[in-house]
Amino acid sequence: MEKLLPLTAGESEPIVHCGGHSHKDCCERVVINVSGLRFETQAKTLRQFPDTLLGDPLRRLQYYDPLRNEYFFDRNRPSFDSILYYYQSGGRLRRPINVPLDVFLEELKFYQLGEEALTKFRDDEGFIKEEDQPMPEREFLKQVWLLFEHPESSQAARIIAIISVMVILISIVIFCLETLPEFRDESDMSLPLVHHHLNSSVPHTMPPKSHSEDPFFIVETICICWFSFELLVRFIACPSKPAFFKNIMNMIDFIAIIPYFVALGTEFARQRGVSQPAMSLAILRVIRLVRVFRIFKLSRHSKGLQILGQTLKASMRELGLLIFFLFIGVILFSSAVYFAEADHDRSNFSSIPAAFWWAVVTMTTVGYGDMFPETIGGKIVGSLCAIAGVLTISLPVPVIVSNFSYFYHRETDCEDQGQYTHITTCPYTPPPSPELAAIQSKAHIHEKALHREKHGDKELIVPNSEFLDGMVPTGNSELPNKRLVTQV
Repeated sequence: MEKLLPLTAGESEPIVHCGGHSHKDCCERVVINVSGLRFETQAKTLRQFPDTLLGDPLRRLQYYDPLRNEYFFDRNRPSFDSILYYYQSGGRLRRPINVPLDVFLEELKFYQLGEEALTKFRDDEGFIKEEDQPMPEREFLKQVWLLFEHPESSQAARIIAIISVMVILISIVIFCLETLPEFRDESDMSLPLVHHHLNSSVPHTMPPKSHSEDPFFIVETICICWFSFELLVRFIACPSKPAFFKNIMNMIDFIAIIPYFVALGTEFARQRGVSQPAMSLAILRVIRLVRVFRIFKLSRHSKGLQILGQTLKASMRELGLLIFFLFIGVILFSSAVYFAEADHDRSNFSSIPAAFWWAVVTMTTVGYGDMFPETIGGKIVGSLCAIAGVLTISLPVPVIVSNFSYFYHRETDCEDQGQYTHITTCPYTPPPSPELAAIQSKAHIHEKALHREKHGDKELIVPNSEFLDGMVPTGNSELPNKRLVTQV
């Protein structure tokens, strides 16, 4: 049943008659249509958050359809379940499982839930807070810092980042190539001896060369010069020296250049007979091994390596459980296979610690075949070990994969948002009707008459004289202001 109910002064929404009285907080209901799906709630539920789109009557008024007595939004329907629950629960925000993260964030911004709700939602979803990047105070140092630290700041910064990546790759390639027998230097004792199993008994080695004639040393020196220059410039231009040393990426850059100078100093000391040959050889081999960590310098310019690092950091508990389960399995099955093969004359398992290697490669399904059981009992233990290894590894892996997928989609979320623009929900503007035009005309005439009685012949200025079709101005008019509502 439809009836026209008068609006009291100051009210801008229809009042639903309830039980013979018009107590607004008790009886007023609001109907919200989201892409054809109708929701009905109490107005006092929405008033809990008056600074939002739905909580502020003036903000949501532009979406009001007086003919259907509802608010219409051409928005995502599954998301509105959580939006409405946010009002009903007093501020509890939960994203539906079937709604993507970027879509839900777009809906939160449209309904104007506020920065506090958005911040709390990002924290619940595991977003890392983006801290304000400090900048040097001097303009010249600021430009240098942007040039070497933020590749996205300018085209020149991108070129420097590309040069840095190329130098890192060249350094890694040189590190690998100099271990080939064809390029080995006989005077370089830091490289292990190569045992050749070919018919040729003479190894293909290069004759001894000085550092000035060694092409690998020259290229390595050029790479180290670039690394040192880059690190020194960034250190001079950094806004905070303590924060610079606390950054793990800067520590990696420092470790990448230290092996060169340590190896060079050790070589000079060895030539002068200051250090012991055995100690010098051990130091050189350790330093040469440390050079391989230069590959982590790529993580400064690679988004994929950063995502991998975040995944490993978030999955430390699962990785710890995986190692703990493997440790228990290795102890159990290495002990079992040792006693199962104890009576065999040609047993490959001389002790339980010697069987650790077999248990590890069996549980990880590698199976090199260098150690294997030969008795019936040993084969049964080996079968159980392989099955247990598959189950042990398969349990934590999905969690790690899920973390990687989460961080990957989170990093690409901003890029997806820039590619799509949601359709604008237009305010309700039905065609004008003669009846409504007559009502509006009578209301304006009456307002002018009241104005002349109070203020004389002064011109009437009505700032709110523009209304949506189907709406009439409010005020102290003898003609009751009316709207079309449906009694519930």
